[in-house]
Order: sequence, then structure tokens, then C-alpha cells
Amino acid sequence: MTRPPVPPFTHETAVEKVRLAEDAWNSRDPEKVALGYTTDSRWRNRSEFLTGRDEIVAFLRRKWTREIDYRLIKELWAFGGNRIAVRFAYECHDDSGNWFRSYGNENWEFDELGLMRVRLACINDLPIEESERAYHWPLGRRPDDHPGLSDLGF
Repeated sequence: MTRPPVPPFTHETAVEKVRLAEDAWNSRDPEKVALGYTTDSRWRNRSEFLTGRDEIVAFLRRKWTREIDYRLIKELWAFGGNRIAVRFAYECHDDSGNWFRSYGNENWEFDELGLMRVRLACINDLPIEESERAYHWPLGRRPDDHPGLSDLGF
């Protein structure tokens, strides 16, 4: 299975790859998201270490059960060859109605088919008031005219 765009990345294809990843994660569909990774993909997400699609799906199911009304924006930071670095921020709330904005960076490495084989994520959480939310689009894909991270000053 090929997941274009494939490496080596240009600025244009790296930006496209980042947006496709953002769109997939905003679907909050673990099985769909997992198809973007190799069957033996390795992740570090905060203090969790995962290997393979089955672990990725299980992780994402847990994540989106806890992180309600999840909305994410990713932005290209750097790229070269088969690697892309992104920064991101997402907003969500817990089952008690407490809102959070989580900021982070990810380093990605892709195979020749465009599947991600390594994902290393560092994430920090910031409690926010509901009135401080900046992401108000309907659940799902971020509209093209919605500001990105730099536009929002994040």
C-alpha cells in the first residue's frame, strides 16, 4: 500500500503530508489513522512506547475516549529526505468538562511507500478555560480558511 506523497519530500509535499496527517487525526478514527503507519511502526508518545498498528489503534481508542471534542492543528517545522518535523496543538476536554490545549513536536520517518515507520512525540498540556478555546470548527477536518498555528500565535 502506498500513501502519497512519498519521500524524498519537497516543501510542497511535506506540507501536504502534514495536512493529510492532521485530517486523519481529526477524523478520530483509529483504524483509518493506523493505515498511515507501517505494520511495525514504532512510536514514543509522551511516556508510552508502541510498536505496530494494533498497539496504535488501541492507544488511539484510549486517547479519544479521554480526550473529548478533540481538534488538532499541525504545522510543518522542517523536512529532509524521508523525515518531517512538525509542531502541533490540540484542544479537548475531559469527562468533567475541563478543557486543555496540548502543545508538542513530532519527528516522523517514512518508508519508501510513504508510510510512517517512526513517530516520536513530545507533548505538554495546558489547562484552559472554555472561553480560551481557539478551535471552534465542527468536529472533523479543519476548514481550509481556519487559522493555523502561526496565525493563532501558538
